[in-house]
Amino acid sequence: MLIRSRHRETSAEVAFNLFNRIFLFLLSLIFLYPFWYVVICSISSPSALRGSVGIILWPKEITWAGYRVCFNNPNIWMGYKNTFLYVLMGTSISMVLTTLGGYALSRPNLMLKKPVMILITITMFFGGGLVPTYMLIRNLGMINTRWAIVLPGALSTYNMIVMRTSFQGIPVGMIESAKIDGANDFRILWSIVLPTSKALLAVIALFYGVGMWNSWFSASIYLQDRELFPLQIILQEIIIKNSPISAATVGGALDNMNQDDYYTRTLLQYSTIIVSSLPIILLYPFLQKYFVKGVMIGSIKG
Repeated sequence: MLIRSRHRETSAEVAFNLFNRIFLFLLSLIFLYPFWYVVICSISSPSALRGSVGIILWPKEITWAGYRVCFNNPNIWMGYKNTFLYVLMGTSISMVLTTLGGYALSRPNLMLKKPVMILITITMFFGGGLVPTYMLIRNLGMINTRWAIVLPGALSTYNMIVMRTSFQGIPVGMIESAKIDGANDFRILWSIVLPTSKALLAVIALFYGVGMWNSWFSASIYLQDRELFPLQIILQEIIIKNSPISAATVGGALDNMNQDDYYTRTLLQYSTIIVSSLPIILLYPFLQKYFVKGVMIGSIKG
């Protein structure tokens, strides 16, 4: 009969664990409060916020005027449509390229494997710069097209190296057995490699998806047609440029509030931030269970 001995924590360990929990709790509050502040300000009356100073923990005079303005703004819906399209196209293309590149680099019999790996790694430290990149996109005829958003950054060297490291940890015997049964590389990748790397694929897809969702710089350079603008460009116009909102767009949603008032504009900015962040916030809990596992699998060679 085995008797499990329970380790008794010393007073120093108890004190350290208590301090560690308190410190992490306070650190979490520091990180979460800015987001909570935006949430409560997005549903608080501008006139009530005007007289508030210091830390605000709860909404004051709840109003949904900011959200009504956002949802009545056709630019918001246009930006949503474009952003979802960019995320879907960009993530799909990026996952295909990253998976194929990671699998090829993980094979020990790849010709010129080391020189190719060196050339790929160099791109992590050196780039052509903005002007040559713009000239390349222009010469390819992709200016003011959707392809200018999804193709230039379709492949992340870091993600491909992580995926290659994960694929190298798959037992060689499984792949050799499949080859003996007549499976080619595409069959091995689809039937053996990908099913055993679901956690990593979910994490890499999350990285690409969030990156594409938050992307605005490429759109500000390559796009001129407002019909192609992603949501982040619309958000930039509302928050940074503080663009005025027409009376037709407002449609009386502000309930006699002064449109030129600073706090009214701030209410609209807060509401727009929440509206633009909500899809990613809702998506993350479904992929969170794969996050730590996927990163660890891809970072340590088995």
